[in-house]
Formats: sequence, C-alpha cells, structure tokens
Amino acid sequence: MPLITDPAFYALAIPAALLVGIGKSGVAGGFGILAVPLIALTMPVPQAAAIVLPLLTVGDLFGLAALIKARDRALLRLLLPAGLAGIVAGFVLFDLLSPKAVSVVLGAMTLLFLLQRAWSRHGAAVRAVPRWFTALMGLVSGVTSFVAHAGGPPISIALLPMGLAPAAFAGTTAVFFTVINASKWLPYASLGLIDATNMLTAAVLAPCAALGVWFGVSLLRRLPALWFYRLVSAGLLITGIKLVWDGLR
Repeated sequence: MPLITDPAFYALAIPAALLVGIGKSGVAGGFGILAVPLIALTMPVPQAAAIVLPLLTVGDLFGLAALIKARDRALLRLLLPAGLAGIVAGFVLFDLLSPKAVSVVLGAMTLLFLLQRAWSRHGAAVRAVPRWFTALMGLVSGVTSFVAHAGGPPISIALLPMGLAPAAFAGTTAVFFTVINASKWLPYASLGLIDATNMLTAAVLAPCAALGVWFGVSLLRRLPALWFYRLVSAGLLITGIKLVWDGLR
C-alpha cells in the first residue's frame, strides 16, 4: 500500500500527532487543533483532516483507558445524545456549511467567552450551568467536530464554569470525544475522505499520539487545579485565535 515518505511531512506531522495526544489527555486540549494546520502545510487540508481522524481515535482510546473512571456520568447522559445529534446535523449539512464561516463563528464565540471570564469579577467562580446550555454546547460540538475537528471549544465553554475537578473534566471529555470521533468514521468514508495512503500514514504516526497522551496524563496528575484550568484557558485562547484566522484569511 502507498505511504507518504516526504521527510518535510513527518517533520511537521510528528509534532502534530504529539499535540493530538496531549490534547486527548485533557491538558491544554485546545492545542490539538493545531494538528490539521501543521500537516496541511505539506498537503491539502481535506487530506490532512483525514490523516488526523485516526490519530484522534488512537488518542481517544489511550485517554479513555487512563481517565474513564473519573468521568461524570450525569453530564455524559446530557452531552452524548446532543453531540451525536450534532454529528448527524454536520453530515447532513456538510455540503452547505462553509468551513470558513464555521471557523469564524466558533472562534469568535470562544474568544468572547474567555473575555467574559477575564472581565467578570467572578470569572473563575463555580457557577450552575443550565442543562439546556450544556446540551446546546454538546450539539454545537458535534457539528464543529464533524466539519472541522474542532469540537473542543464548545465543550470547554460548557464545562469550565462548573469548576469540575481536573480529572473529572478530563475523564468526561475523554468519553465524549471517544464516542463522537468513533461516530465520524462511517460518514467520512461515505464522503470519500478515507483511503489507504492516509490510513497507512496515520498508522505510522499513531505511536506519537499515544506518547502524547501518556505525557499529558502524567502532567495532569501533577498539576494543581489552578494551573490545569490556566492551561485549558490558554488552549482555548490559541484555538479561538486560530479559528478566526482560518475563517478570515
């Protein structure tokens, strides 16, 4: 089977796979969104996204094994049906939704959320989040995950104000995105985004994604809650800026 052999590709793809794994550990999850743009410097964006999907799945499985015990079952009962509905909506609207428009809207929403938290006197305080809002963010996450592998920001917007323990935050997102990314395989295949070259190349990069998860989980277990949430916010800031930039250029 064909395999990408360009050294320039691997010089960028290996750090990208590590970022995917670190993001899947729950630490600085927003940094994982840089994977597709990095790989896309050497190939078309759709091919880069197709290679990243298996890396996301590998990261999901390793993250799930390490974090599943800390999941919040009540939150997942609310988030998962909404997220899967978002996947269906993303598939149905795939040819109608402009990736650039989705990027701008999602990026602006992320930056406004961070701005509100920074300006609010109680920005870091624990607050009750309405169930309808949590479900809505799950739905939006499903759509943006399908269209642009960018489902992290809506989930973080829903969970950050809750002040969950870092392990619960990471465990809940690990279960959510394992299910969401698994549900994308069949629709992606039907859209012609899966082929032998991309899958074999992703298999070569998969150990880097697993290594990234191991590093991130090790860091998660040592980080105080304050620094965990600072890293999450930093990842969201980078994600928001990158999404707006992608949509406007």
